[in-house]
Amino acid sequence: MSRTRPALDDALVAVTGAARGIGLATARAFVDAGACVALGDLDGELAARAAATLGARATGHQLDVTDKESFASFLGAAETSHGRALDVLVNNAGIMPNAAFLDQDERTDRQTMDVNVHGVIHGMRLALPGMVERRRGAVVNVASLAGKFPLQGLAVYNASKYAVVGLTAATRLEVAASGVHVGAVLPSAVRTELSSGIDLGVLPTVDPEDIAGAVVRSVLTGRGEIAVPGYVGLAVAAAPLVPERVLGIVRRLARDDAAISRVDDDVRRVYLDRVRAQGESRG
Repeated sequence: MSRTRPALDDALVAVTGAARGIGLATARAFVDAGACVALGDLDGELAARAAATLGARATGHQLDVTDKESFASFLGAAETSHGRALDVLVNNAGIMPNAAFLDQDERTDRQTMDVNVHGVIHGMRLALPGMVERRRGAVVNVASLAGKFPLQGLAVYNASKYAVVGLTAATRLEVAASGVHVGAVLPSAVRTELSSGIDLGVLPTVDPEDIAGAVVRSVLTGRGEIAVPGYVGLAVAAAPLVPERVLGIVRRLARDDAAISRVDDDVRRVYLDRVRAQGESRG
């Protein structure tokens, strides 16, 4: 059965991790397309201030994606505030701690998986039943090309994004007959706080607005995966066909260990301290 893509005029879109970066750019892109948008973020006050910059069709709400009850409250508040059922959910909230695998602590491991994986699962489990019942709607998960191509210094982050890619693909198959769209957007490194302090060298970087455009395209076209930039997605898909020795040379030339070896610790610490404080606030 073909998927029924929601028209964006007056559609209700909920975006997680929306107070800054990719999430805020995505919220803005949907507002510009005519949608009503609910911005959810762990920092509810910042989400409200961000929503105010987008006009009357945007609202801001507190959201802890690791807490299923908090996620349910966010979606309920979104529907109450805008007076209609949810049409699109964008699971964008995520964190990217960097460290050598043997150096990263278990608490950070759990926090990464809770936010990046269980946060997505909570959103899908809460949003999809209504969409399937109405036989229309879309869920777009912001994953990463790191979900298909491992990088040194990001092992657990890699694991979390591999999980999101697989979760998206399998769930897409399960709900296909209902007409509901489930897709993933896979960015390369994005110029946001997530990668701050890491000198990525020749690795391609993109802007939050590039990812936002891909999320909107995912809804409008129904594509299962969209890599940003597209040529990197093609290269990642071809990587398993390259002999490991040759690929190792390419990796060294590209400095794929940047998350360990090319880090401005003072700049990076600002982001990591905020992530750590968020984890502690959750207990």
